[in-house]
This record gives sequence, structure tokens and C-alpha cells, in this order.
Amino acid sequence: QVQLVESGGGLVQAGGSLRLSCAASGTIFRVNVMGWYRQVPGKQRELVGAITSGGSTNYADSLKGRFTISRDNAKNTVYLQMNSLKPEDTALYYCNADIKITPWSPSTAYWGQGTQVTVSS
Repeated sequence: QVQLVESGGGLVQAGGSLRLSCAASGTIFRVNVMGWYRQVPGKQRELVGAITSGGSTNYADSLKGRFTISRDNAKNTVYLQMNSLKPEDTALYYCNADIKITPWSPSTAYWGQGTQVTVSS
């Protein structure tokens, strides 16, 4: 079984910063792309950004410059550094990872349980 466990969410004032972490554990052969998504009630889940195992990143255009994704391959962990937070960044943030559990298995998408980020004005 594979688990993704997020941490680091919470309440912060506008202009502040938060750092989210997501660790993958369990039977893992290789972790490919890892990413972050967010969702507010009544809206679709949207991509925040993603990072490959080689360190290449992509971000939602609206978040470039404020959010930074990084990862520690040895720990199967991805991070999301969020700066200059705005009330509209308030959402449930989900971690996602494409993982191969054996050398011959297909890459499968796994999701964390979500961590709440609330930005007060």
C-alpha cells in the first residue's frame, strides 16, 4: 500500500508564508512526477504545480513567482513553499504523485488526504 501524507497547512494572515510537505510511503519502486492541487468548495480541483524526479517544474500561471515546489527524492517528499499569500489562496491543498510500486507495474496516481490552508485578510 502507498500513502501520501501532507502536513503544514493552517491559518495565516495575508502576506504571510506557509510550507506544505507531502511524504510518500509504503511499497514504492519509483516516484515519478509529484505535484500539488487545490480545491475550494463548489469548484474543480486545480493544478498548483508539479515537479519531475529530475527537478523540472511547472506552475499554474497565476501562481508563478509566489509558489515554489521542491522535492527530496531520497525521502520521497515534495514541498510547496507559498509566499505572499492572499485570501483567494484559501483552499484544501492536495498532494499527488505518480508511483510505480514494482519495476514492471504501471505508474499510478496517488492522492493525499488534503491539508487546509486558510488566509485571512
